[in-house]
Amino acid sequence: MSIIVTGSIAYDYLMCYPGHFLEHILLNETGKISVSFLVEEKQMHRGGVGPNIAYSLALLGRHPKLMGTAGHDFIEYAAWLNAQGVDTSLVRIYPDEFTATFTVMTDLDQNQIAGFHAGAMSRARELSFRGLDRADIDLVIISPNDPAGMAKYALECQELALPFIYDPSQQLARMEGPEIIAGMRGATALTVNDYELELVKRKTGLSESEILDYVRMLVVTRGAEGATLQSKTERVDVPAVPPLVLRDPTGVGDAFRSGLVTGLVSGYSWEVCGRLGALAATYVLEQAGTMNHHYTLPEFAARYQENFGNCPELADLMRR
Repeated sequence: MSIIVTGSIAYDYLMCYPGHFLEHILLNETGKISVSFLVEEKQMHRGGVGPNIAYSLALLGRHPKLMGTAGHDFIEYAAWLNAQGVDTSLVRIYPDEFTATFTVMTDLDQNQIAGFHAGAMSRARELSFRGLDRADIDLVIISPNDPAGMAKYALECQELALPFIYDPSQQLARMEGPEIIAGMRGATALTVNDYELELVKRKTGLSESEILDYVRMLVVTRGAEGATLQSKTERVDVPAVPPLVLRDPTGVGDAFRSGLVTGLVSGYSWEVCGRLGALAATYVLEQAGTMNHHYTLPEFAARYQENFGNCPELADLMRR
């Protein structure tokens, strides 16, 4: 059985600004913005939401299949992912395209300004679940990608009766209410952060209760304030795990989703699912780059116990 992770595949360029954006972004009388920031640090990392989630799933003992599109510059990246335990056999490489590029600046308040060049990601709509062995699929996660591709995947999951998590995240800004509703219809869960939840509510006109008419679970991450998992009849609040050092928030939400998915496919309680997500997220927060964190399952379990105490699910996790 397998977890299929769909999402952008990209190279990340991360820059740190040693100041505060809000001190310099001033609207003049014309309503225009013209600012330039001198950054002191720049790093290039492997990234993309799909690989970010898949990498942390592999750390947690799963063997996910990454489904996405990449360019001719992906060969070395693919080999690295395979070595980490991520199956890239569902990735289609386009020799006439570049892999997508994500560029982000982060200030001292952890505010971010980002840009994204789609490249080969714009071809994601050409992929399909049709023809795959449905009996071999535990769960699909539809994370930020080519919007047309995301819509296609959600429809196929609905038609093929594939359980899926809808994670529109950064693409919400480009989506209209009917698209969002169509994507989350019948999903196992909708995963958003607190800001994205407000976007969903504003664009769809739905309340949180009404969103739960379309999905079985609503998962909302709230940064340092933790996360909430709720259904029509149940609500679980999970605290964040304090980082040992605060480095960079890029990819934190993706790691949370990997812990959440690990728990859900294992049949763990919602409380444990959320706690796995919270701890997986903190490992990313402590590093610059979205896939520079490392841990063994015994190390992960020990830190879980330090923050949340022991639970029987940890013994099952350790058997992965």
